[in-house]
Amino acid sequence: MHKYSLDALFVQLVAETNEALRDSGKIGDSEFLAASFRPMSLPHALLTALVEHPCSGSELAERFDKSIGYFWHATHQQIYRELARLEEALWIEALPAETGRGRKRQFRLLPAGRKELRRWIAEQHDPTPLRDELMVRLRAEAAIGPTGLDKEIARLMALHQEKLAVYQRIEQRDFVGKALSRERRLQHLVLKAGILQEELSLAISKEALEILGGTPASKS
Repeated sequence: MHKYSLDALFVQLVAETNEALRDSGKIGDSEFLAASFRPMSLPHALLTALVEHPCSGSELAERFDKSIGYFWHATHQQIYRELARLEEALWIEALPAETGRGRKRQFRLLPAGRKELRRWIAEQHDPTPLRDELMVRLRAEAAIGPTGLDKEIARLMALHQEKLAVYQRIEQRDFVGKALSRERRLQHLVLKAGILQEELSLAISKEALEILGGTPASKS
C-alpha cells in the first residue's frame, strides 16, 4: 500500500486544538482532526485522542480503524501495548471497570500526560524527510521501463480522488461560510493541509500518466 509522509506539525496542531476544546468544554470535530494526518508518535496520538474524553482500548482502536488508518496503520495490538506503557508512565490511568458483563475499562488522561502533551506540542521538529515509494518506482521505471506502472498510477489516482472528495465534503459541511473560532480555524488548517496533499498527489499522478502514455483524469 502506498504510504504518505506528513510533517509532525499536523499532529501538533491537532493536539493543541483538542487541548483547547477540552479546556473550554466544547465538543467539536477533534476526533476527525486526530484522525486526519499521520502522527509521528503513537503515544502522543493516543494522548491527543484522550484529551477530549476517556475511551476504552477498543474504542480507541475503532477510532484508529475508521480515520487514522487513512494515513497511518496501527494494529490493535500496538495500541493496547502503547496504552500499557502510557499507564506505566503515569500519563494515563484506567478507570475502575463498570459492573456487568462485557463492560470495558476506560482510560483517561492524567495531569502528567497533559504536561507531556504540552511539552511535545512546543518542542522543535525538523521537517520529515520524504519517503514516497512511488517516487522510487518512477525512477526505476525511467531506468528499465516500460513496466506497466501506468496502471498502478491510475489506481492510485482514483484513491486520491476519493479521499479528496471526502475532505471537500467535510470542508463544505463544517467550515465554509461559518464564523470560525481559534479552535475551528486550527481544525480547518489541518483539513486544508490534507486537501492540498491530495491535490498535489493527483497533479503528480496526472503528469506521470502523460509521460508514461496513459490517459490522465480530465481536468475539472
